[in-house]
Amino acid sequence: MAPYAPLPAKEKKAVAAFFNGDSNVPITSKITVTADKVVCRASNVDITSRSCALTFGGNTRTVTGREANAIFATEALAGVPPDGAAGTIYEALSKLSCTLDPTVIKDKAGGGADCSFEPGN
Repeated sequence: MAPYAPLPAKEKKAVAAFFNGDSNVPITSKITVTADKVVCRASNVDITSRSCALTFGGNTRTVTGREANAIFATEALAGVPPDGAAGTIYEALSKLSCTLDPTVIKDKAGGGADCSFEPGN
């Protein structure tokens, strides 16, 4: 979510580094990523069809392709329950809030990320 969230550029860059395997970032303050709603769809007929609608405040951004697939997979890994209808699998969540602590992440001891969300929308 971070690349699309309303965050300062330095925080987006730090989060991108974390997900690229680099914990050595020049930021020590906690980073909080929030989203009001995330709704992802994947077709179980057209295996190339993936999309996610990300809502931050009153703004919704739609991502497709590889980016949507990564978000969809992350939702599944986090335990967001899927739902299906007419050739489409949905995963949705609301009230997402993730706080990342660069200092703890740098220790590489399994901590530094605390996330909460509500399944569905």
